[in-house]
Amino acid sequence: MSSEREDGPSLDSGRNIGEALRLIREFHGLGVDAIADITRVRASYLIAIEEMRLAVLPSRPFTIGYVRAYAQALQCDPDAAVARFRRDVPEDDQGLRAPVGVRRERDPRMTLFMIAGAVVVIGVGLWNISRHAIADQASRAESSQIVPPPPRPAVHTAAAAGPSAPLPLGAPLPAPQESTTPTPYVTPGLEAETGGGPVLSGAAAEDPAAEGASPTPVPFVADGAVYGAAAAQSTITLQAARPGTLVIHGADGTVYFAKELAKGEAYRVPEVAGLSVDVSDPLAFNVFVGGMLKGALPAAQAPISRLTE
Repeated sequence: MSSEREDGPSLDSGRNIGEALRLIREFHGLGVDAIADITRVRASYLIAIEEMRLAVLPSRPFTIGYVRAYAQALQCDPDAAVARFRRDVPEDDQGLRAPVGVRRERDPRMTLFMIAGAVVVIGVGLWNISRHAIADQASRAESSQIVPPPPRPAVHTAAAAGPSAPLPLGAPLPAPQESTTPTPYVTPGLEAETGGGPVLSGAAAEDPAAEGASPTPVPFVADGAVYGAAAAQSTITLQAARPGTLVIHGADGTVYFAKELAKGEAYRVPEVAGLSVDVSDPLAFNVFVGGMLKGALPAAQAPISRLTE
């Protein structure tokens, strides 16, 4: 494909460069889309160049570049095409125009949103200021209504007179009524029979000596296994009133007996000097001395010699 053939159009054909490029393209049987694929220029821009509708084209430098690419696609001299374009459209001193297709229009909804947001912010600020002002006025009104309490009268005490002043003391007062011993209550009709003395009831009334009588001693009764020494070789017997651990050890730490006794089981302590008893619960073991109950163990750990005291 060449534009130098004598029977074909050239860059000087037609009324302007746009018409010359169109005649050359049609002479070679090419469509606008084919030229657009070669030049990577929009087909609408190529048609505008052919029709010389410069108003829809970008600024002049971009249009000159499109004309140069169009001429190269048709295998014509690009410099000659640009020179013809400059002759057909002399350059004026106008500045670069914005690219065609760019519309600098603001969305009206954005303006409404901005106005609404500003109104909300201003409203919240005014409400906050008014709320604080009302709260300050209320607090001032309450503080003005508070009446300070009257001054307390000075109390003159003996301590205020100084450490060297004598303290006045009054006469001692009798004990209060509730602290005295109440008089014993006597049932009406029985005072004559008892001769004005206290009335005894039950066994105390029948036995005059019962008031000063001592409790009856309780003997040892085996209610389970009995460990330790024989009865003739032991004075002290420890019996479990409830389950508990019993340990008998000597002064040197030797363990003579260690066992958890059940209720009723007992241990006869041998006649060995320096023995001590160690139990889990002192109230769980009763002490029998000479076969008679003496009481519970005095402590969880105690020497055997102390149990006879």
